Amino acid sequence: MDECLSSPCTKRCRNTLGSYTCPCPLHMYGDGKKNGSGCKSISKLLHWVLGAGFGLLLLAALSSLLYLILKKRRHIKLKEKFFKKNGGLLLQQQISSLEGSAPVTRLFTKKELVKATDNYKESHILGQGGAGTVYKGILPDKSIVAIKKSKISDDGEIGHFINEVVVLSQINHRNVVKLLGCCLETRVPLLVFEFVPNGSLSHHLHGEGHKASLSLECRLRIATEVAGALAYLHSAASIPIIHRDVKPSNILLDENYTAKVSDFGTSRLVPFNQKGLESLIRGTFGYVDPEYFLTGMFTDKSDVYSFGVVLVELLTGEKPVVATKSMEFTNLAMQFSSHVKEGRLFKILEERVLQEGSPELLRAVADLANRCLRLKWEKRPAMKEVAMELEGLRTSYKHPWVEKNEEEGDHLLMAAKCSTSGTFGEGDSSTDIMVSLDIS
Repeated sequence: MDECLSSPCTKRCRNTLGSYTCPCPLHMYGDGKKNGSGCKSISKLLHWVLGAGFGLLLLAALSSLLYLILKKRRHIKLKEKFFKKNGGLLLQQQISSLEGSAPVTRLFTKKELVKATDNYKESHILGQGGAGTVYKGILPDKSIVAIKKSKISDDGEIGHFINEVVVLSQINHRNVVKLLGCCLETRVPLLVFEFVPNGSLSHHLHGEGHKASLSLECRLRIATEVAGALAYLHSAASIPIIHRDVKPSNILLDENYTAKVSDFGTSRLVPFNQKGLESLIRGTFGYVDPEYFLTGMFTDKSDVYSFGVVLVELLTGEKPVVATKSMEFTNLAMQFSSHVKEGRLFKILEERVLQEGSPELLRAVADLANRCLRLKWEKRPAMKEVAMELEGLRTSYKHPWVEKNEEEGDHLLMAAKCSTSGTFGEGDSSTDIMVSLDIS
């Protein structure tokens, strides 16, 4: 019996034993029956599936785009929030008022400094301390900078911070580390300084393998340069600045062993009608002015005391506070003053300093250091007097060839003098000393 005679199928009918099937063509789908779903075009299904898939993709793309826009907007708002919080508006006002009259600080973007430090990679760290971390950065113009990232930020001191940034950006002294700019788009402000490649004075005085590595001539030159920089900050800057943390680790040396005073994180501007500042304890134990503990005041003479400790370190090679075997601590400044008073100066000086300096020179420098360490701040000399006296001592005692080469700007020879040996202050033959120089 032919089951297909009644035409039950929409397209084709195929007889089977006692029944039939209604196959659809290859480009169609369904059961093929008239009273069923019939045969429908696959292209319509494909269009529907593709349409739904495209719709989902479009929805996903729009969602991603919306997410990125919102994320970027949040990022911009966050940067604006940090910029305002870190005193950016105040800094912009200060910059506008100074334009054309003096060099002003550059405002770096967060993106610039992230790229410069390779996202603050550990290998870029130059140093770490309680105040924060310093990174080495490379700017697009290939210049190398030091980027200081603070650990904390006191919202109450943002105004002081901005004033310091503006003033320090105007300081152009060869012995002060140059502040190039800052970034205010981060949670705490970032400071960008010139890069000083030869480490700190502390490293050269106390670092492993560096004991007695600096010649006396180099030490006195460094002391003279630091004294000159502090004198400039105290009296020649547009607004007097008290550093408040003068110590060897804050004195950097460049490739020619030229001293650069750094780290003004605790420094403060002093209005012209004030002699000092009341403050919480700032500075480092062993260098802090003892008069401060009695008065609670920091003055320019507080920096003089700290410099006196540094000068003693240069003469003795010892740290300001040393733990004894009995776990007691000896204060270098007090110990030094005691030796000078009792006529035992040469027993406390470093061996290399004794070998290279004449007795007259060493006594004169020790006397100056001792005056800087006087307990009463009014009895200490001003930093300007200290700088002039040190320069006078160097000029009186140094060799003619040293003065000649410094005048000619022979930086290579200046760097070499920091490691060479010879007697300084007795008018030795320049030929004998020149032979020991190794500048290869």
